[in-house]
Order: sequence, then C-alpha cells, then structure tokens
Amino acid sequence: MSSTYMQLKNNLNYLKLSQMNENLDEMLDYITRNNLSFTEGLIKLTQIEIDHREKNMVKSMVKVGAFPHHKELRDFDFDFQSSINKQQILDFETLRFIENCENIVFLGNSGVGKTHLAVSIGIAAAKRRNSTYFIKCHNLIQQLKKANNENRLEDRLRHFTKYKVLIIDELGYLPINKDDAKLFFQLIDRRYEKRSTILTTNINFSEWDEVFCDVVMANAILDRILHHAHVVTITGKSYRLKDQMKPNEEES
Repeated sequence: MSSTYMQLKNNLNYLKLSQMNENLDEMLDYITRNNLSFTEGLIKLTQIEIDHREKNMVKSMVKVGAFPHHKELRDFDFDFQSSINKQQILDFETLRFIENCENIVFLGNSGVGKTHLAVSIGIAAAKRRNSTYFIKCHNLIQQLKKANNENRLEDRLRHFTKYKVLIIDELGYLPINKDDAKLFFQLIDRRYEKRSTILTTNINFSEWDEVFCDVVMANAILDRILHHAHVVTITGKSYRLKDQMKPNEEES
C-alpha cells in the first residue's frame, strides 16, 4: 500500500473519524467508478461520519430521557381510544408546543394510554435533540425532598428546570403533603413560560386541592400548568383489559 494511503488512514484514526476510516476503501472505489471530483468524494465520505454521529447522538438523547419503555405514536391504537383526537396528538409530534413553551396534560383513568402518549411525544422530542426527561411524580417529589433536607434544593431545581421537556408521570396517584407541594410548586414556577412540561394524571383538576392538601398551593400550581396547556382527556377503557375483553366480545 502507498505511503499516502497509509498516512490518510493514520490521520483519520488520529482525528477519531472512525466511520470515514472504515469506509475509506469502499468510497475510494466508488469515487473511481463514478469519476467523482475530489470535493464530491469528500462530501460523501464526511456524510457517512456525520450520519453515524447523528445516529449515536439520537440514541444518547433518548437514553438520557430515562423513558420506561420505547413506545412511539405509531404503536398507539387510536381506534381503541376513540375519545382521543388523533390529529391533535400528531400535531404534538411536530414539537410546536416546545417552541411555544406550552404544556400538555393527559387526564384519564388508569390504563387508558396516558403514559404511552407522553413517552411517545418525549421520544419524538429527544430524537430532535431536545433535552427530555421522564420521571414518576412520586420519585420527583422524593428527590426534591431529599435535596431540600441536604441543603442542595437549588441544584435539584436547576437540574429539572434545564430540560426542554420534563415528563411528570402519575401525578395524583399518591397524596403530596403541604411541604412537598411547596417544593413541587417551585419547580413548576421555574419552568412556567420557559420550558414545556408533560403531565399524566387520573385526578380531575377540581380535586387537586386534595392531592396537594392545600387549596391555595393547588390553585397556584394549576394556574401555571394550565395557563399555556393542551389538555387531553381520555375517557376510553383500559388497555390492560383490552385482551381480556376480546374473548367475551367473541362469545356475545
């Protein structure tokens, strides 16, 4: 092999351009067969590296999101949940709500697909390089509470505020005492009109004062969440009962 070829391989390796290095021989043959110019060949070779890095970046963003599962909108059965406006959900996938710093609230009984939809939108956001993070409401409260007890609440609030999209799942499944409600309010207040928050809950807004054990605090939290929010109310049946229902339907 020529010294110039080996020097090029060494240079690519030194610059950590692994995909260009691995595909160099194939691309040199392609350039020769198609009589490409130096610039055209270099563009194709560098594009291989860019595509590889972009793919890894997307994987990394999705991994950082800490999603409980990898379910996308194409996996959602809109026919089963006919109460959902499919076009509205697909519009969320365009991520316009992020640009407008709007929130999304999925409201409905357990098992109707709230988390699936929230995760799907979150994954779509992460794939477009929007910092996204998923967390159960109870875990979020516990982290804020622990940080407050250890005099590092400010750091935790900054951490959860930095994400362009924060998904808070299962709000209202467990009660939140007054002190913890104040911690939650601080986070919601910091994100208000600056970041987008997606929440899933099975509790009607009129009952949030019972969740937060404080009418004033509940109203303050609701005010900031709902001011710029899309509320999706799901009234269908539970997906978890879907398969159990099929035999009965066939028998009837």
